[in-house]
Amino acid sequence: MDIRKLKGIGDKTAQLLHKLEIDTVEDLLLFYPRRYDLYTPAVTVSEAEEDMIAAIEGVLSDYAVVRRIRQLTITASAFRDMDGKRVQISWYNMPYLKQQLQKGDRYIFRGKLSKKGNGYLMEQPALYRVEAYAEKLHQMQPVYALTKGLSNNLMIKAVKQALSMHVLEPEYLPASLRSAYGLAEYNFAVENIHFPSDQEAWRLARRRLVFDEFFFFISVLRSFKNQTAEQKNAYVITDHTAAKQLQAHLPYTLTPAQQHVWEEIRRDMAGTKTMNRLIQGDVGCGKTIIAVLALCSVAQQGYQGAFMVPTEVLARQHLGSITELLKQAGLPYHVVLLTGSMTAKEKRDAYEKIASGMADIVIGTHALIQEKAVYRNLALVITDEQHRFGVRQRENLMKKGMEPHVLVMSATPIPRTLAIILYGDLDISIIDTMPANRIPIKNCVVTADYRPRAYAFIEKEVRKGRQAYVICPLVEASEMMDGEDVVTYTQKLQHALPQDISVGMLHGKMRPADKNRIMEEFAAGRIQVLVSTTVVEVGVDVPNATVMMVENAERFGLAALHQLRGRVGRGKEQSYCIFISTNRKKETMERLEILSQSNDGFHIASEDLRLRGPGDLLGIRQSGDMEFHLADIYQDAELMKAASEAASRYEKGELECTELERFRISQKLAERIEKYSAQMNL
Repeated sequence: MDIRKLKGIGDKTAQLLHKLEIDTVEDLLLFYPRRYDLYTPAVTVSEAEEDMIAAIEGVLSDYAVVRRIRQLTITASAFRDMDGKRVQISWYNMPYLKQQLQKGDRYIFRGKLSKKGNGYLMEQPALYRVEAYAEKLHQMQPVYALTKGLSNNLMIKAVKQALSMHVLEPEYLPASLRSAYGLAEYNFAVENIHFPSDQEAWRLARRRLVFDEFFFFISVLRSFKNQTAEQKNAYVITDHTAAKQLQAHLPYTLTPAQQHVWEEIRRDMAGTKTMNRLIQGDVGCGKTIIAVLALCSVAQQGYQGAFMVPTEVLARQHLGSITELLKQAGLPYHVVLLTGSMTAKEKRDAYEKIASGMADIVIGTHALIQEKAVYRNLALVITDEQHRFGVRQRENLMKKGMEPHVLVMSATPIPRTLAIILYGDLDISIIDTMPANRIPIKNCVVTADYRPRAYAFIEKEVRKGRQAYVICPLVEASEMMDGEDVVTYTQKLQHALPQDISVGMLHGKMRPADKNRIMEEFAAGRIQVLVSTTVVEVGVDVPNATVMMVENAERFGLAALHQLRGRVGRGKEQSYCIFISTNRKKETMERLEILSQSNDGFHIASEDLRLRGPGDLLGIRQSGDMEFHLADIYQDAELMKAASEAASRYEKGELECTELERFRISQKLAERIEKYSAQMNL
């Protein structure tokens, strides 16, 4: 049913919802909340937990004033709680509040309470009249990930309306399976993931929907593997003289782990079946050079190799570094770049070289596998986990008479038992040691009061000619979500650091051209401090960056923090990582200290898996790599294993279900195959 059938949603709102891939009422119901806001009773300042969200009843004691600091507008006032304790309050870029804030008015102020000298401070608090807050008390309010122009209230109203008119979907998982794994009925799960009656209802709803995501994802992967398992090797690669020549000219020796993985790849490419292999290795372990060796072997035998990366900046970096490696080794192979932002003439030139076979190695973004790129004899496609080379692209290439070897590279440190499930369509190689010349990163876990010292340290590194990253969990400030945001933080940092230090901003909502420009400026050193979301996890290699500071580090999983840390430590200078936690709880600090104690991604991933709880109501981490909406490969590891077991039973025909249930599962599976194929192919 078209989303515009809902009351209050016209063409303009429908266009905004389309940006979130919501076009139908059914899409809306599958657009789950990203977290929940728990409205707890108001407390006094003495009862509130420092650096945590609190609701404090108080009376405005000062008139509001507005002042400008460079491009930043600050609205400031103060209130006293019921015990008479004074709290300073401030809002950024919200000058209109001055008219609303009247001295003597009583409000519930809801926000993060921080200590400031001998007093207290609340930044960006939400304001509620006492009676309005009473209506929200004890509710679990869903919070949705929105695009500009949409409000959370609009989404709540739309979802409630959709649930009231939605025809129940027939249950497709057999009762025996639901009973065995403690799974709720599907329609109960959909309703309670949006508006849980209590925390137990939310837990049951989430468990069922996570199981479904894993069950169908694993089933789809196995169907892909069945399609390619017996694919005959059309490009038998046996001569690796060029790869040996390249190795001989490297300024370092491959580690035993790298040598072992290279042997596995050589064996695959010389075998009877087409290679479909994953190289899994920690950030900086040396996966890229293995990819280059494989590309050289393919080029030596007169075939072509394609290397697909997530960003244009990284594609250009690879073009430069690989061209230089080949030149130093005296290898004659021609490397060509192909990206979306190239001019029509540049693309035409690249297409001609690819089609004629003049291009031995092609490096680029997803433009590599678009229709206009016609290869003469493509024998190898190398991608990273952000660009899984999906079954549709394989089919398209096979229609052109090609069945290339596929090599996927992943820097996500996943324990092998989970990797075997998640990458069920690929054979797995692991590089589990680091090159000897890597300087270990120095780490520290600190609280928010360390921030001024961190700024001073960043300035000191910049004065030495180095660069720094600062990571925030949010793009923009939101009364619905707690945490530092990139937009406001960039302005604050521009104010805190000397004016001659260039501070840039990067986040996922920016236009691709703007993101590329910012990353290029940072890579070139024109931006010295980059404030960003986790979008920098992949996409640019800046050896000159020596500082990584992560705000609200408690909001991230350990494995995600380790991935971010991998952005530094890539050059010859000592690098540093500063994890700032606004949660002072002992268990939070101990969890983060694991990062101080180890730079081993696989150890950290195992610890992440061990320490994860049964779900976080205030923010469920999104596993974007795998396109899961709710599931988390660490937090839900046991459920993933159960789903894998159930998928095996279904595949073998051992699952106890009626003909109708089997038909419904097969229908759902067909839908997911279409969906995941599209997600894996850009």
